[in-house]
This record gives sequence, structure tokens and C-alpha cells, in this order.
Amino acid sequence: MAEPLTDTAERPGAGTTGGKTSAPSRPWLFAGVRLLGLLARRALLLAVLLATLFAAVELLPGDAATATAERGESATDLAERRHLLGLDRPVLERFADWMTGLPTGDLGTSARGEPVADLLSRPFPNTLLLGGLALLVTLLASLALGGWAALRPGGRTDRAISGSATAVLALPEFVVGVALVLVFAQWLEWLPAVTLADSDGAPASWQMLVLPVVALSIPQIGWNTRIVRAALADEARAPHVETAVLDGLPSHRVLLHHVLPGALPAIAAGLATSTGMLLGGAVVVETIFNYPGLGAVLAGAVTDRDSPVIAGVVAVTGAVITGVLLLADLVRAWASGGRL
Repeated sequence: MAEPLTDTAERPGAGTTGGKTSAPSRPWLFAGVRLLGLLARRALLLAVLLATLFAAVELLPGDAATATAERGESATDLAERRHLLGLDRPVLERFADWMTGLPTGDLGTSARGEPVADLLSRPFPNTLLLGGLALLVTLLASLALGGWAALRPGGRTDRAISGSATAVLALPEFVVGVALVLVFAQWLEWLPAVTLADSDGAPASWQMLVLPVVALSIPQIGWNTRIVRAALADEARAPHVETAVLDGLPSHRVLLHHVLPGALPAIAAGLATSTGMLLGGAVVVETIFNYPGLGAVLAGAVTDRDSPVIAGVVAVTGAVITGVLLLADLVRAWASGGRL
């Protein structure tokens, strides 16, 4: 029977130098500094993206004053509206003013005179609910499918799961959504095709969430199943896993207790990447299912050439994605003993 693996802290002399125990907090301190650096770089990247959005909206034909003008308004009225919206100022100056309010939660005012923070307060939780449920379904399904394929590498199950994952990965969300509506809403009449909102602006029933969540999840399940399968296959070659197999442990125990922990960093990174894809795909899925989320707000803002609203949507979704990426970095640091 092979000697069980033990942590270095349990062996005599481990983690010592000249008879003195090294400070165990140093790796985590270094990891904390690295995480702060990553967070600063991501915040800078988000700021560059927001500046690019302001510039892109400026290049579109027309502006917010003309897009939101009522029929019959004169040139004088339009000029006054442009002045009230600050459109007669340089775009860089307007962006700088908008960014100064961002740390305090002030997202500016829309072209129709409504505070952007209030405009996003109702649909944003709905989009978070949709994306969160889709991420949970993606996690559970990809772990189950990737683990099932890893139990029999090279077998029929492995080939079938890997092939199916590649196929669904290439499917856009709108194709999946339309197919689900056709099958489950039109033909079988099991689930509603559109989402109705209650008095609070949330979906009226849980059945209305099923098709949007599934449509959003399927492509990401394909992507993450491949990541899980590859991460488990790489970790299965580790010496401690081979020792567990030689000890005669059952396959499922080897997978859960010896292979999966080492594969967690790669799996967490894949899921973090999927967060951005899920929130981006939510705009399309919300349009298909008439879901009361940020998709309709963003579509209306683009039509109105409304830079503060567009930037506000990107800012709040970017903050969520940054938080998930930070969580993935923490999982990676934990799995590697404080090293990033």
C-alpha cells in the first residue's frame, strides 16, 4: 500500500529554514498585492472601454437631442435641448464629468431627463437573476458532463459528450432561443414564449424563466464542458492521482477527492469568462423572450444616442464581471496555496 500523501506542514522540518518557521502569511500577502494589481488593471480597462463607447456614440449620425425630439420642434428648441444635455461641450469633457460621478454611484442623467441609476434600478436585478441562474445551470451541467466524460477517457461516452459540447458551443443564443420557443412553446405548449412582468417589474412566474435561462446556458455549457474535461484530464496525470488509482480507490472517489480539487483553478477561470458572455448574450435573449432586463434599456439607449445610459449599462455589468473574475482569482490563489 502506497504511503498516503501528507501536507508539507505535517512533516518534520517542512517549511523551516535554519530551525525557524517561515511566515505562512507571506504567500497570501503576495497574492493580495497581485489581486490589487489585477483589480486596478481591470478598472483601467473598463475606463478605456467606457471612453471608447462615448466616442463611438459621438460618431453615430444624429445625437440625443434630435433622437428624442418631438415632432414640430424648431431649430432653436433643438439648440436649447443640446445645451441642456451638454451636447455643445466636447465629448472628452462630458466623459470626464460622467466619470467623476461614477465612484459615488451617480451615472448621470438620460436624454429624457431621468437619472440613469433610477432607470437601471428595476431591470438590472432581473438581468442579474437571469445571468445568475444561467451561470448556476452552466456550472452544474458542465461539471456533471465533464466529469462523466473524464471517468471513461476515449470511450463512447467521452466522444459523444465532447462532440456534442463542440456542436452546441458554435450555436448563437438567438438560434437556441428561437428553437426552444418553436419546440416547447409552439409545438408542445409546455412553457410560455414571452415573459410578463408583475407590478414590481419582475417576471410574473418561474415558468417564464425556464426558456431564457436554458437558451442562455446551452452555448456556455458546451464551452465549459470542454474546459472541465481538459482540466480533469491534465490533473489525472499528476503523481498523487496515479497513487490513488494504484491504491484501488473507486473511480468516482479519485475524481472527486484527487482530481477535481487540482482542476478547480482552470474551471473557475472558464466560468468567470462565461460570466461576460452570459451578460452579453442576455441582451439578445431578453429581446427574444420580451424579458424585462437591461436588453430593452440598452436598445432604447442606442436608438436615442444616449451615451450616459449606454455607459451606465456597461459600467454596472462590467462591475459584476470584474467581481466574478476577482472571485476566480481568489479560487486560484486558494488552490495554489496563496500563489497567483
